[in-house]
Amino acid sequence: MSDVLKDLAPTGKVRIGINYGNPVLAKKDPGSGELRGLAVDLARELGTRIHVPVELVGYDSAGKMFEAVKSGSWDAAFLAIDPGRADEIDFTAPYVEIEGTYLVRGDSPYRVVGDVDQPDVRIGVSAKSAYDLFLSRSVQRAELVHASGPDAAFALFLSGKVDVLAGVRQHLVANAAKVPGARVLDDRFMAIQQALGIVKGRVDGAKYLREFIEDVKVSGLVKRPLEKSGVSGVSIAPPAPT
Repeated sequence: MSDVLKDLAPTGKVRIGINYGNPVLAKKDPGSGELRGLAVDLARELGTRIHVPVELVGYDSAGKMFEAVKSGSWDAAFLAIDPGRADEIDFTAPYVEIEGTYLVRGDSPYRVVGDVDQPDVRIGVSAKSAYDLFLSRSVQRAELVHASGPDAAFALFLSGKVDVLAGVRQHLVANAAKVPGARVLDDRFMAIQQALGIVKGRVDGAKYLREFIEDVKVSGLVKRPLEKSGVSGVSIAPPAPT
């Protein structure tokens, strides 16, 4: 365990990055600033198991959290698996899968995801999010317009600076309720695999986190917080191959 603690808690506590811009993972209370949700519950469970204090390091976007790994601001973080992040982070297998899709206006001609990738279409995205990284590789004709986070991307949509808003389905559904007639497309352009990541090269810590994630999936520690939060449209990932 000493080697695991050296990797996970080099400062004597485990600093865990939490993306509260993704409502499936966590939310930030606007009054108290307290973080709550699935990722927070799992972070505290991890601290209990390795017997060290937990420091929650909150970010309003996954892109900002990913950039913070370069400054050593966290030891482990809950974020989506993407090959564009693999040079900096070692990932566990996923623990949940969520959908990346589009929000469109009521008069939009786009009915399915495949309709969107057209010339002169502007897609708003949160910079360096998992869906931005995916769309940057896959979109051929439309233009991606980047914002600093999910809320800033929604502001682009509200102001008419983009035609379509990409994002996590749950966040888009919440935003659709604020725009009369707006709708979220039924299909998806990707399944976003959420995992637990650790700073690259911390081999013992990475091994421990992989085992931790497999255990919380089968024990109900992923399922129960999801049910408690009332979040829908999320699938618990299957066991990792052995």
